[in-house]
Amino acid sequence: MDTHLTEPQHLSDIPPDPMDEPLSDEDIAFATAQFAADQPLDPITPAPDPDDPDGWAADVDALLAEFESEQAAAEEVELPGQIAATALVEMRADPAKLAARLRRPLPFPPSPLARRGTAFHAWVQRWFGSTRLLGLDELPGAADSTAADAGVDDELTAMQDAFLNSSWANRSPIDVEVPFETSLAGTVIRGRMDAVFAEPGGGWIVVDWKTGAEPTPAEEPAVAMQLAVYRLAWARLMASREGRPEQEMLERISAAFHYVRTGRTIAPTALAGPDELAELIRNSAPTGSPSTPG
Repeated sequence: MDTHLTEPQHLSDIPPDPMDEPLSDEDIAFATAQFAADQPLDPITPAPDPDDPDGWAADVDALLAEFESEQAAAEEVELPGQIAATALVEMRADPAKLAARLRRPLPFPPSPLARRGTAFHAWVQRWFGSTRLLGLDELPGAADSTAADAGVDDELTAMQDAFLNSSWANRSPIDVEVPFETSLAGTVIRGRMDAVFAEPGGGWIVVDWKTGAEPTPAEEPAVAMQLAVYRLAWARLMASREGRPEQEMLERISAAFHYVRTGRTIAPTALAGPDELAELIRNSAPTGSPSTPG
């Protein structure tokens, strides 16, 4: 026998919907008790603080909580196995900023200033007879250049003239554009020294050409970390070549920044040694990273 549904012919034939029927007091009390048992109570909005009617204190507390959360997240960023020597500058000046950049690395957009600096370094190499001079159209990002770059050539010419008027232009380096990799606290530091000159008495000075602005006195301790790494890298290279202790080599090496636009050379008298650099890295690395002991 087939079974099928029959559509009611009249509204009176349709069974009432339980939700449409009036609820008794007992039904309401039962449903309320069941809902209260299954659901948390709605949070009660506190009354405004009479001492802070506009809620400024609450806003400050929220901002402080957000800042502390960001700081805690930064501390959890693990240092990579290799970092650039310039990263130690940021590590010394603003470790939270470095952690944020490591956590979410972003490519740098093409910059006329960066292209100008690259062009100047290439020109200095050519001046010292290392390699041929790169043209501006051969530099990284040249295909993305616009009319905004028109002043780069004038700026480059001005920096070239300033360099030729410095004492460094008349000296002969023993090496230029020296790439290196050296290990500190379990982390490989890599970089490139612009030029190394022999000094009287059998010493050396590592010079880094700077085409930007000079640092403020407050920034100098952090900026000097770059020179400290260069000095250590050259000392280790010389210790390997001459078969002498690393510390002996360090005592024979100084390092300096030459700010091309102002013509000033700044050579810190006290640079961090390998122990101080390793301590900086260990203090900046979260527990469990390759730079911290397990």
